[in-house]
Amino acid sequence: MSQSEQKVVQYLNEAHASELGLVRVLQSQIAMTPRGAYRSGLEKHLDETRRHAERVQARLRELDSSANPIQVGIGFMESAVSQTFAVWKAPLDLMRGASGEEKVLKNAKDAASTEALEIATYTALERLAREVGDEKTAKLAASILADEQRMLERVLREIPKLASAVVGAEVNGNSTYDVTRTGAADAARETTQAAAKTVKRTSTRTKRTARQARKVPGVARAEGVAKGAVASAQDLPISRYDDLTAEEIVDKLATLSQIDLAKVDAYERKHQDRTTVTGRIASLRGNEPWPGYDEQTAAEVQGALDGADDERVREVRSYERAHKNRAGVLKATERQAAHA
Repeated sequence: MSQSEQKVVQYLNEAHASELGLVRVLQSQIAMTPRGAYRSGLEKHLDETRRHAERVQARLRELDSSANPIQVGIGFMESAVSQTFAVWKAPLDLMRGASGEEKVLKNAKDAASTEALEIATYTALERLAREVGDEKTAKLAASILADEQRMLERVLREIPKLASAVVGAEVNGNSTYDVTRTGAADAARETTQAAAKTVKRTSTRTKRTARQARKVPGVARAEGVAKGAVASAQDLPISRYDDLTAEEIVDKLATLSQIDLAKVDAYERKHQDRTTVTGRIASLRGNEPWPGYDEQTAAEVQGALDGADDERVREVRSYERAHKNRAGVLKATERQAAHA
């Protein structure tokens, strides 16, 4: 992949990450917005945003960004950070403002800011792509840019009306906000259905790309944090998690991979936040002997140790004892040390 193509892929990854994060933000805003023209506009833009993400992802596949694992890793981390931010922002949105009318107004102001950032992102991508002669990416960026500009104009037209509604509710005592008419239930059903479809559509190539991305330092941890932020107890690598005491959970942590430790840590901090659990996780968190180590079988690790130097053998032995403690791996480190 040429330097110019790598730069286009970088900007496409940034755009894709922002679209994925915006999907979650729009869902939370729709959940608080009563039925009407403005909510219809948000729902339409949610559909557009999903299509934008798909189109950008398709272009990335055409450029075969998976051929560069560093680019895959960067793209994955950007996506994880965007989605994690959106997930944590959603419950905060629910508490903003004294009235329902003010919550909707504040969300509209946020929407205007987000659309401005999207416009800047695609303006930069379009110009960059044209400068390096990538007309297909440039046309894609220009098409999405037009959608974002229309949405910003739509939001700006709505803000004066929403401000008037705040005055009516909080100054004149004439609230029109009806929580029973918001999109919360619809958004919840839509999110569940979308998640199920995503799982069903997951291909072998997608799984392989995710595994490849985890071989880039730091990606596994970012993935664990993102998954833990939205996980239920059933999604965790420790069964019956919510029924266990802190001491029982601590006893099971050493066998977990770095990605699973990050996942449990994010879930624990979001829920009970017990220092006994989070402190033990902190003591186990660290760099694997090499990226992707946690996903390798004992046989694969033993094979990788052949010809390893003393420092690498010590790293594996120390990490393995603190975590999975697999007898086959430990014996291999002993043999390797004996032959050194």
